[in-house]
Amino acid sequence: MAYGQDPKGNPFQNPRNPGNRGNDQGNKNDQGNPQGSGPWWTNSVVWIVLLVVLVIASFYFMNRSNNSAGTITTEQGLSILQGKSARKVGTTIDGKKTIVKTPYKIRYVKVTNSTSPSVEIWLDRDFIAQEYNPKSDRITVNRNYGKDVKFYYVAGQVEQVLQAVQKSQSVNGFDSTTVTDNNLVALLVSSLLPLVLFFLAMWWLFRRMGDGAGEMLGLGSPKNKKLLQGEVPKTKFADVAGEEAAVQEVEEIRDFLKDPQKYRKLGARIPRGVLLYGQPGTGKTLLARAIAGEAGVPFYAMAGSDFVEMFVGLGASRVRDLFDEAKKTAPAIIFIDEIDAVGRRRGSSASGGVDEREQTLNQLLVEMDGFSNDTDLIVIAATNRPDVLDPALMRPGRFDRQVAVEAPDLAGREAILKVHAKGKPFVPDVDLHTVAVRTPGFTGADLANVLNEAALLTARSNADLIDNRAIDEAIDRVMSGPRRRSNGMALKELRNTAYHEGGHAMVAAALHYTDPVTKVTILPRGRALGYTAVMPTEDRYSQTRNELLDQMTYAMGGRAAEEVVFHDPSTGASNDIEKATQIARAMVIEYGFSSRLGSVKWEDSQQEGGLDDLKGRRISEATARVIDEEVRTLLETAHTEAWKIISDNRDVLDELVRQLLVKETLNRKELDEIFSHLKKAPERQLWLSDQNRPDSDLPPVPIPENLRSSVAVDATSAKTASAPQPAPGPQGTSNPQGTPDSLVAPNPQGTPGQPTIPAQPMIPNPPTDQPANPPMNPVTGSPTDPNSTSTPQDDDDERND
Repeated sequence: MAYGQDPKGNPFQNPRNPGNRGNDQGNKNDQGNPQGSGPWWTNSVVWIVLLVVLVIASFYFMNRSNNSAGTITTEQGLSILQGKSARKVGTTIDGKKTIVKTPYKIRYVKVTNSTSPSVEIWLDRDFIAQEYNPKSDRITVNRNYGKDVKFYYVAGQVEQVLQAVQKSQSVNGFDSTTVTDNNLVALLVSSLLPLVLFFLAMWWLFRRMGDGAGEMLGLGSPKNKKLLQGEVPKTKFADVAGEEAAVQEVEEIRDFLKDPQKYRKLGARIPRGVLLYGQPGTGKTLLARAIAGEAGVPFYAMAGSDFVEMFVGLGASRVRDLFDEAKKTAPAIIFIDEIDAVGRRRGSSASGGVDEREQTLNQLLVEMDGFSNDTDLIVIAATNRPDVLDPALMRPGRFDRQVAVEAPDLAGREAILKVHAKGKPFVPDVDLHTVAVRTPGFTGADLANVLNEAALLTARSNADLIDNRAIDEAIDRVMSGPRRRSNGMALKELRNTAYHEGGHAMVAAALHYTDPVTKVTILPRGRALGYTAVMPTEDRYSQTRNELLDQMTYAMGGRAAEEVVFHDPSTGASNDIEKATQIARAMVIEYGFSSRLGSVKWEDSQQEGGLDDLKGRRISEATARVIDEEVRTLLETAHTEAWKIISDNRDVLDELVRQLLVKETLNRKELDEIFSHLKKAPERQLWLSDQNRPDSDLPPVPIPENLRSSVAVDATSAKTASAPQPAPGPQGTSNPQGTPDSLVAPNPQGTPGQPTIPAQPMIPNPPTDQPANPPMNPVTGSPTDPNSTSTPQDDDDERND
């Protein structure tokens, strides 16, 4: 399929397979040097090979002149010159080999006069003679010295050698030369040069391995010198969109760094430490850089893991180095990202001893509390796990202020989208406000990913403008993964998937405390064979008991549909059961939604493993049995409610399945038409935490009209945003013919999809008291922050093998 439009506004049709084109584009990086690799001369392996070759070559060339001629004794050399040495192997007429004494014919003679005078003789054939080894007292018989031989003589033999050379019958005569050499220089070159080259190679290798073996020679040196070079960032508060509350909290830090006397003359003390906490992707690091950029002060940034090493004391040394460098350029900001890597609560180590991490934490505590009153140095740390930090870090005088950097609200998401939309061409009818309404619970990183995916899809289709279809597909990709290319699957399994997803959608539509069902599809995406999207119309920060019960009920809708229709449920509901069980347990042991157990928290969410595992259970066996019974009761009630809704609306379910099998994807408008005759579930009875507490007949105070009007405006925007979007495809509609883009992937288990419980935020808790089983984030698959907004969620159809 193709996304985007050409400059004239016509939907673009890609003439080629977009999947193959994507592969071709990805393979372009294989040409030339791989990305990130430098020139060949920066490679350590190349220099190591060159050094080895240089050492071998030096030995070869130094010994080549000495080893070119075979060295014989002085007696043998004089015998050759005098014609007394003769030996040749011959063959008789009967084929036997015999030795014939034939004198060697001398071709040329060269006399060299130096500190070690020698005579070199070139013969007509190889010189073969016996050799005596004085060390072993043995004689080597018939050693072949070659055609080129050399012998040395002493000063007293000069006359004798010269006469023998002159009388020798050399074919090409003889020659003499004088060579002046220096034994000391030869000794240095032949003996010391290889050692010098070896030590130079070792020194160079240790320098290259500064982060590894080189640091063993200098413990306490900075792990990365660039980290200790404070730079003034160019980021400003204008670049931090969607976090107005967090920006307001840190603005006074900017003012203090720019004009400290304004606060000092009033006796005020600026916070020495600021802890930024929130779920991943909300912009904590960006906010810290913006503070330094606004104040115009150096910014020293390190990750918590950079302090922890295998050598004892190295982490503490790095903490001292970091603070010493920052103090030299004060006023300055020190930023420690993911501080939970080094600042985790002490005493939870499984070893029970004081490990390197705790020593690093102790040094960090000392540095933060050791500032003088006039030191303009502020420490900013970021984490998504503030509940595991050591209490000593959180006390006044260290991290005085804790700033929550949460997922943005509607206005914040729109502002973030505008920032990331700069430089991207859009079709005029693309409304970023509508995109913001459709993405509740998305962080800044998620929104940036949505627009980037939309741009990639448009480029893959060779279009020039990003349209709503590309954005709609990008949102689905971020939430549920890319659409899978499939080879088709059995029609029976396709029908099972349609009933499974239809059960989820219909039960959710029949309940009173669920969000609208905006999309149902049986097309595979990511690990899902199909999914049901339930999107809230407004940002929420807490959930009621009835909302949680509705979540469990429509999570069991897929299983109930299989039981009612086929009487043979599949394994596709395993993830539904898991998520429903998580909600039920949280209601019982954390939120006090059980009349039998009361408003008591029965589980310690602060337990972090290690020594905490040895503390044992805080509840008795009888209480644990009651907890299991209450969880079972909640799940059975939800299952029964889903079963009754499916049974009472079987005709609606069948119509929904018929249209799913034809169109494969249904949007909100089509779903509203199908559910127009849906029988709603009855209202639940009033729940009281204790029957002895009578309910009150007094209604709540009315909402002021000015607030009601603002909420009505938001609701109108949400209704507009949740209007049906064109389904992905060349013409914006689903394809009943079963094109490659609409085929469903085969699955050997033959089971329909599993839904994931929509991510609804839990009751707000303080930063150090997060629920043990928080709702799952639809984008990352990890627990969401209890203060984050709710998000639309797809069905996670992971099969059980």
